Amino acid sequence: MDSALQARLFPGLDIKIQRSNGLIHSANVRTVDLEKACVSVEWIEGGATKGKEIDFDDVAAINPELLQPLPLHPKDNLPLQVNVMKQKRKSVNSKIPAPKEGLRSRSSRMSTLSEVRITPKEDGMEVDLPMRANSRKQFLVPIRRKSCIVKEMEKMKNKREEKRAQISEMRTKRAQEYDNSFPNWEFARMIKEFRATLDCHPLTLTDPMEEHRICVCVRKRPLNKQELAKKEIDVISIPSKCLLFVHEPKLKVDLTKYLENQSFCFDFAFDETASNEVIYRFTARPLVHTIFQGGKATCFAYGQTGSGKTHTMGGGLSGKAQNASKGIYAMASQDVFLMKSQPRYRNLGLEVYVTYFEIYNGKVFDLLNKKAKLRVLEDGKQQVQVLGLQEHLVNCAEDVIKMIEIGSACRTSGQTFANASSSRSHACFQVLLRAQGRVHGKFSLVDLAGNERGADTSSADRQTRMEGAEINKSLLALKECIRALGQNKAHTPFRESKLTQVLRDSFIGENSRTCMIAMISPGISSCEYTLNTLRYADRVKELSPHSGPSGEQPVQMETEETEASFQESLSTTNFSKEEEELSSQMSSFNEAMTQIRELEERAIEELKEIVQQGPSWVELAEMTEQPDYDLETFVNKTEAALAQQAKHFSALQDDIKALRLAMQLEEQASKQISSKKRPQ
Repeated sequence: MDSALQARLFPGLDIKIQRSNGLIHSANVRTVDLEKACVSVEWIEGGATKGKEIDFDDVAAINPELLQPLPLHPKDNLPLQVNVMKQKRKSVNSKIPAPKEGLRSRSSRMSTLSEVRITPKEDGMEVDLPMRANSRKQFLVPIRRKSCIVKEMEKMKNKREEKRAQISEMRTKRAQEYDNSFPNWEFARMIKEFRATLDCHPLTLTDPMEEHRICVCVRKRPLNKQELAKKEIDVISIPSKCLLFVHEPKLKVDLTKYLENQSFCFDFAFDETASNEVIYRFTARPLVHTIFQGGKATCFAYGQTGSGKTHTMGGGLSGKAQNASKGIYAMASQDVFLMKSQPRYRNLGLEVYVTYFEIYNGKVFDLLNKKAKLRVLEDGKQQVQVLGLQEHLVNCAEDVIKMIEIGSACRTSGQTFANASSSRSHACFQVLLRAQGRVHGKFSLVDLAGNERGADTSSADRQTRMEGAEINKSLLALKECIRALGQNKAHTPFRESKLTQVLRDSFIGENSRTCMIAMISPGISSCEYTLNTLRYADRVKELSPHSGPSGEQPVQMETEETEASFQESLSTTNFSKEEEELSSQMSSFNEAMTQIRELEERAIEELKEIVQQGPSWVELAEMTEQPDYDLETFVNKTEAALAQQAKHFSALQDDIKALRLAMQLEEQASKQISSKKRPQ
């Protein structure tokens, strides 16, 4: 480093610095460290004092004026002039004749320089030094061969080239370590580096079972064939039996890639290696004891379509057929018969019955009775009754498996964005213990329909939109009912949906227990939906946020060292405004859906009333076939039938008009949502 720069740097000096974002501004030197060859500077920004350390090389590049040599004192010039003049003697010969004063201007005389050569003798050796003769001051000074600024700029250029070469080499090495044909290999590398810092202790069968009145757990399935074919990466990490990380990929405004590692804490967290037997042992199995003690138990499987809910509850597929013996339905039934044979329960005279029904679009259908439509009503004791639901007596687990296979084959399914054949209804399989005809205990195992964002179904046909709206409405009501159960609230909002209305008795009473298994997909394309599922499950029990096993907060891992731009926060603010507008439109959409459903029910009831009048018209027609029928009676009955029919026809006509208007409003709201929806 040039000594002139060191001589000029001192505390209190104002210099120019360059920030990592390219901004150049002034700063004040606080300290100078000659050993480290750097200075520390401070400046004021936004009312706050900021500082950083800067190498001498960077100071020289931005402040080239500091590299100029310090000016010498006039008296210091004198010895140099004298010595030079003494050394001239015979060896100094001017190569340029003295100019004539009359032929040159003053400015020309001042700027005329001649190069001379001096050959001083030092220790018997002759050394040639290039010198310049100043025609005005008449003394010789040595010529500098290369400017210090040029040298420093060359050093900086060499350093930049070395750094670029290092970055290029590092990227090439990383690309060799990871298959760069994967579209998200950089995120895969960051996830691998993050996982290397985790201390993993996954859940095992040797871990003790825990008692929870409300148990909320999460299960991660492995990547399926479609995700592997698309070369998707796994963005879920489960280091321990209760902790889960979602590695959400993000892009800054400058397109820098980083991860936002969001953590969730649940009662249990199962990774992709956990089998259905392990899931059952820690979730549904403890609930079997509850029903033998005269209580009500409920186990829900919740999650995005294609996340593995039906596989967990009903059993995996063996070819095209479902292997019902490997699902939680069958495992719970097997334990019921095992406990029923124990001496302490044998004398209770318990009988086992099963029911299997589905709730589709707010309507209830019996899956064990040719999908007959059922009515849900409240009796005088405010007990919810499902009229027409058949209960089947079973004597062993094999009988239960047959019932599961029959009901699963009738369940309503449809195509969604995530699954070609997705369950579009809530399937409820119930095991009832009866003693002398009275219900002793009830275990409800519910395979919920896949949750979807309203914005994703808004562009589909009306039937799909109505399915999605009803599913989301029932899931919201279910969450509130479970929270009311966990907080011992006096009021349970079970009337908000058919699902919670049918399961009303499972949400009341001190001897009621609930388990929810949140099913998640690990692929990067499902990250947003996975986060929605986890947030829903987290709010069910309102667990406190977990900051990680060592108390660390979510970490951002970047591909390059860059500072966050304030424009990123501006884009977030704009997105929030769009979200508020979308939320308002979703509210209008849901209101229209509710009106459609209510008017549909009213119209159907009026139609049934009209149909029920059919036999009376047949009787009138048959009356006229009699030779001695009473004309007065015929007229009176016909007038009464017409009045009754006119009443129902008028009501039906009004309901149909209102239904048509509600459908138009729903169509308009869905189009607005589709136009405002952000591209995925």
